[in-house]
Amino acid sequence: MNKVLGSLVNACCGLQYCFKTQRNMAIHSMIGIVVLALGVFLNIPLYDMLFLLAAIILVLVAEAFNTSVEKTIDLYTKERNSLAQIAKDVAAGAVLLTTFFAILVGLVILGPPLWVIIRNLLFN
Repeated sequence: MNKVLGSLVNACCGLQYCFKTQRNMAIHSMIGIVVLALGVFLNIPLYDMLFLLAAIILVLVAEAFNTSVEKTIDLYTKERNSLAQIAKDVAAGAVLLTTFFAILVGLVILGPPLWVIIRNLLFN
């Protein structure tokens, strides 16, 4: 049981590190909170909220893996290395892809009810 608890503590420490030191992790988290709050405000159905939550979590997971890749490379070398740069760029690209996916999910789910509100404000 101590090994399981130790693993859980280590995982929490890793997440804490990401949230404390990675600006993009904080940005993605805050946007995620705003999106979820907007979903609640718009009375989005639970199953759609789960899609929003999954997309948000996916971005945070990608950001955590990106941090892991960057720190591992930094441990290996501080010198400029084209392969190290490619690895860092690919990891950042994975975050970008998941972010685009999350934006698409958000637009599909939140777009129609937001459009109704905007249309009513503009044309009524």
